[in-house]
Order: sequence, then C-alpha cells, then structure tokens
Amino acid sequence: MDFLDVVRRRKTTNGPFRPDPVSEEHQRLLMEVAGRAPSQLNSQPWRFVIVDDRSTIERIAGISGESMTEAMSNGTFFERYKPYFRFTAAEMAEKRSGMLFDKLPAALRPFTKQVFTARGQRMMNTFRVPQTLGEENRKLVAGSPLLIGVMLDRAEYRPGELSSFYSVFSMGAAMENLWLTTVELGMGIQFVSFPMEVPGKWELIQELLGVPDDLELMAVYRLGYLPVEQQRPAIDWSSHERKRPSQYVFRNTCATPITEWDER
Repeated sequence: MDFLDVVRRRKTTNGPFRPDPVSEEHQRLLMEVAGRAPSQLNSQPWRFVIVDDRSTIERIAGISGESMTEAMSNGTFFERYKPYFRFTAAEMAEKRSGMLFDKLPAALRPFTKQVFTARGQRMMNTFRVPQTLGEENRKLVAGSPLLIGVMLDRAEYRPGELSSFYSVFSMGAAMENLWLTTVELGMGIQFVSFPMEVPGKWELIQELLGVPDDLELMAVYRLGYLPVEQQRPAIDWSSHERKRPSQYVFRNTCATPITEWDER
C-alpha cells in the first residue's frame, strides 16, 4: 500500500473493533511515528498516555456515555452542531461537509424533521433516545482495546501566546502521523469527544489518567484492530463527503478558486 493510498483510505471508525489487544510492537510504532512529527524549534510539546487497563477503559466509557446522554437530553449537542447536519443527499452533494442524517444512529432518524425544535427534543426525551445513544456510546468506548490520551506541555502550550498555536499545530501533525499509520496496521481510530461537551466530565478523565499540573489533556482516542472486511475498504471516488478542490484551493489570491481540478 503506497502513501497516497493510505491517505485516501484514512477515515474515522464509528463502529466496533475486534477484541484483540493492540500488540506492544504496534503501540511502540504508533508512538514513534507520532514523535517524529515536526514541531516549532524541535520543542516536541506532545505527551501521550496509553491506556490498556480494562477497568480504566470501562470508567472512561461510562463518563463518555453519561456525557452523550446529558448533551443529547438538554439539546446542547444539536444547537452547537446544527450547521453541520445535512438532511438530503442533494444538500450533502452541494455542501460536501458535515453529516448526512441518514448516517446518524437509527434511534435518531424518526426525529429528523423535528430535531431542532423544542417539541422534537421533548419527544426524544420521552422515548429515552438520549439514554439509548449514551449506552451505545458507552459500549463502543468500553469495547476498545486501547485508549490514547494526548497532552501538551504547559511550558509550551500557553493560551494567548504564539507558542500555543505552535503546540496545537505540532500536536495535529503528530496525530495525523499516528492516524495514517493505523490504516497500514489494519487498525481504526476515533476521537472520544462527548466528555468535552459537558462541564465537569473532562476533569474526571484527567483525574483518572493522573494528568499532572504541568500537562494539559487535549484529546482522548479509541483504537483497535478492524474486522478483516473493513481493513482495506474500497475508495469511493463518487463520495460527496469531501469538498471539491475549488471549495478550498485558490491560485495566487483567494479570489481565484482552482476549478479545473474538480473532476479529476
């Protein structure tokens, strides 16, 4: 598999992993490629905590599930991410970003037309849809053989200063190295985001991971080996989920989009 093929097959894993533990060799490889990312003045501000202890994974899974239930129950999730929901294939083909409602969990689909209304929220709560989704999320995280917490050194990560941008930029490069490597290893990866959506939940995860005061926990990811049939999925060249080059690439000035690449 060449590098361009790896990039084109990179994706987020929304489903379950195989139960097999991630080998020590692959854990070391993932950390090596992350550590080889570029950073300002070779500062290497990233730190990682590898979590394979089942009890810790279960507790983080519980926090994630509770967070999803709360965010879905009080409507903050839908209000915050309203601009990213697409309701028709035609809208998805035009915007080429966000999420088509057809790909949301089955429990949400009956509420497609009412999800942003107070009545729709009450109906979902009556039918305990947030609890159903929260439990599904808990099981998904709990079924992950490995979690990785990503932290930044506070000596480099100083919000309000330029060093903060450099640190976040470097962390992104490190995680992209890691993410692409999972493709080659037959693994999947997904951001565990819901604990960040609810006040107080992220702090619980920091406590579980023993994050010291000189580090800032930035993200947690779930990883594992994919079922064989998903390891090298065919590339869908007709996908409407990615923007056309003319929507994000310009020639010489931002007034001149490159349109001739769109159909290639």
